Amino acid sequence: MAGVEDGTQVVEVGAGTGTLTRALAAAGASVVAYEIDSGLKPVLEEVTAGLDVDLRFADVMKVDLGKDLAPGEWSMVANLPYNVGTPLVLDALRRIPRIVTLVVMVQREVAERFVAKPGGRDYGLPSIVAGIHSEASVAFNVPPQVFLPPPSVTSSVVVLRRVKAPESAERAIEIASTAFKQRRKMLRRSLDGIFESPVAVLESAGIDPTSRAEDLSPLEYLALASA
Repeated sequence: MAGVEDGTQVVEVGAGTGTLTRALAAAGASVVAYEIDSGLKPVLEEVTAGLDVDLRFADVMKVDLGKDLAPGEWSMVANLPYNVGTPLVLDALRRIPRIVTLVVMVQREVAERFVAKPGGRDYGLPSIVAGIHSEASVAFNVPPQVFLPPPSVTSSVVVLRRVKAPESAERAIEIASTAFKQRRKMLRRSLDGIFESPVAVLESAGIDPTSRAEDLSPLEYLALASA
C-alpha cells in the first residue's frame, strides 16, 4: 500500500470485516484496530491471522488513545459516521500529538468543514482546529454507488498532516468556540464574556471589532490569543 512503510504504527478506527486492516498489515504496518462490534471478532481474527495486528473490541470514543497507544508516532485511518468523525478527529488533533497523520473517510459535508476557508458557509470551529493543528486537504470523493447498500450521501477522504501548533493554540480555540456560538454577532459583542475590553484586544491584534466569527483565519485567532 502506497505511503505505508515497514514498522509504521497505524491506529484504525472501525475495522469492520478487516479488508483495510489486512491491507495495511500486509504492507508492513503495525496495526492497532478498534472495532465496536464484538460480533465481528471471529471474522477479524481469521482475516488478520499471522499479521502484526492488535485487535481491540471497544468503543473508541470511550478510550483514551493518548494512554492506550504505545510510544512513537502514529497514523490514524478510519471510515467514520458524522457523529463520531468530527469529535474524534478534533480530539486527536488537540490532545494526541503522537498521531501525526490522519486519513479519514467522512461525509463530504464534514470533510468540507475541515478544509473550509474564512468567510465560507462551511467555515467553523472544525476549520479552526484543523487549520491550527494540521495541513488539511480532501484527497478524493467517494460516490454512494461503491457501497452496498449505497448511502444517501457522498463521502470524502480527507488527509490531515500535523503541524507544530503554538502554545496559544488552546486559548485560540477557546476564543473561536465562544465567537462561533454567536456567529451572527460582531466580535466586539460575541467576545464580551471572554475579554474585559474586547474592542481594545481586537484592535491590538489588528482585527476590526465589527468582524464576525467566520471572518477570522486560524492565524488571527492565534493572534487574539496572544494579544
